[in-house]
Amino acid sequence: MNDAETGAASGLPEELDPLHITREQFNRARAHLEGFKRGLIEFFEVPKRTISVCFPVEMEDGSVRTFHGYRVLHSRVLGPGKGGIRYHPELTRREVAALAALMTWKCAIVKVPFGGAKGGVVCDPKDLTETDLRRITRRFITELGDNIGPHIDIPAPDLYTNEQTMAWIYDTYDILHAGGNNRPVVTGKPLDLGGSVGRREATGYGAFLVTERFLELAPPPGFGGLKGARVAIQGYGQVGVAAAEAFRAAGAKIIALGDSQGAILEEEGLDLEAVAAQKREHGTLVGLPESRTLTNEDLLALDCDILIPAALGNQIHSDNAGAVQAKLIVEAANAPVTPAADDILSARGITVLPDILVNAGGVTVSYFEWVQNIENEEWDLEEVNRRLRQRLRRGVDAVVECWQEIKGGATLPLDNHQEPAAESGAAETPRVERRPDLRTAALVVAVRRVARATLKRGIWP
Repeated sequence: MNDAETGAASGLPEELDPLHITREQFNRARAHLEGFKRGLIEFFEVPKRTISVCFPVEMEDGSVRTFHGYRVLHSRVLGPGKGGIRYHPELTRREVAALAALMTWKCAIVKVPFGGAKGGVVCDPKDLTETDLRRITRRFITELGDNIGPHIDIPAPDLYTNEQTMAWIYDTYDILHAGGNNRPVVTGKPLDLGGSVGRREATGYGAFLVTERFLELAPPPGFGGLKGARVAIQGYGQVGVAAAEAFRAAGAKIIALGDSQGAILEEEGLDLEAVAAQKREHGTLVGLPESRTLTNEDLLALDCDILIPAALGNQIHSDNAGAVQAKLIVEAANAPVTPAADDILSARGITVLPDILVNAGGVTVSYFEWVQNIENEEWDLEEVNRRLRQRLRRGVDAVVECWQEIKGGATLPLDNHQEPAAESGAAETPRVERRPDLRTAALVVAVRRVARATLKRGIWP
C-alpha cells in the first residue's frame, strides 16, 4: 500500500490521543466553514468549563481510597450540557474533553437543544462492589454540586454506568435540592423513576435507523440493500445487542459478534437467541456451538457488507484499516475510526457513517426522557420510536446534502496546516489529496448550526 493510501508518508506512529483526534477532525471541517466572523470557529475548539475533583471514599472492606473525577462542559450555546458519565480505570481529562465536544456536534446534527458535556471517575467497576460504586457515585455528584442540574448540565449512562448509577445520581441530587421536580437532572433512569421506554435500546436501534436512511439516499456502489446483507458487530454490550436485533429484523444476517474475550463467526447468520443464552450462561460469546472463534482484530477484517464497531475507540487505525473488507462502516461506538484510517478507507472506496450521526439515538431519547420528566408525561414506545426515527432521518438528510455539496469542491491536502513557501529552485513537497467524507460533512452541518446560534444570541456583553 502506498503513502497516498495510508496517509502515513512521514513514517511516524499515528497519534491516538482522543483530544488530538477530535481536533484533527475539527480542522478537516474548518476548511468548509466560511462566512463567519473571524475568530468565532476557534471558540468551539476549547470547552467552556472543566471541573476536576478528588475525593476519599470509605470502601466496603473498611479501607479508604482516593478517587479522581472530571466533568467537562463543552458548550451551552444550544441549551444545557448533556452527556454521559463513565467509570474506567484509564479515564483521562483529555478523553472527557474530546467526548464532550463530540456531544455538542451530535446534539446539533439532530437538533436536540443541548450542548455537549461528559464526565467520569477513574476507577475499575469490575474490582468494586455495588456498595463501593454507590458511595463513589454519591460523593462524585456531591462534589459536582450545582454544576449539574435540569437546566445546567444533565448526565446520562456511559461506559460501565447504567440505570442503577443514574438512580443514585437522581437520588443524591434530589436530597441536596429538595422541593422541586428533580427528575430531569439525569436521563437513562429506571422506568420506575421517570426513565423513558426505548432509552436502553436507543443507541443501537438508532444506528440501524441512520444506516437504513443512508442506504436509501446514497448506497455504496454494489450494495444490495439490507435484506440479506452480511453484518459484523464488534461489541456485545447494550448498543451491539440492540443493533444486532434491529438489523436482523430488517432481513440482514448477523455473521459475527465480538465481546471483550473474543469473537464468533457463523457465515449463514448467528442465532441471536442462542448467542444471548451463551453469554448469560458462560459470560462470553466464545464457545457458542457451531460457531468459529475469532479475535476481535480478525472480526474487523471480515468480508462483510456492514461492519459495526460498537465497543471502544481507535479500533480501526492506520495499521489495520488496509485489511478492512466491509463496504460500509457504521460507527456505533465513539471514535472507533482514527483520522489516518479515514484516509485509508476513503482511498479504498469504503464509506464510514460517523459516530456523531450514527449513535445520536441515545442522546435523542435522553432528550425525550427530559421532556417527559419536565412535563410529567409518559410516552409509549411507539411514540418514542416515531419521534426518534423522524429526527435521525432528518439528520441523515442534512449530512448527505452537505456531503454532496462539499464533494463538488476540490479535494483537500492531507496536511491542513499552511506550509512555508518553498525556496526558489527547491523541489516542491508532494501533496496527498483527501476526499471529503461523511464525518467532515457531519461536522460542517453541526458547527454551522452552533455558529449561527452563537451569532443570533450575540456575543455577551
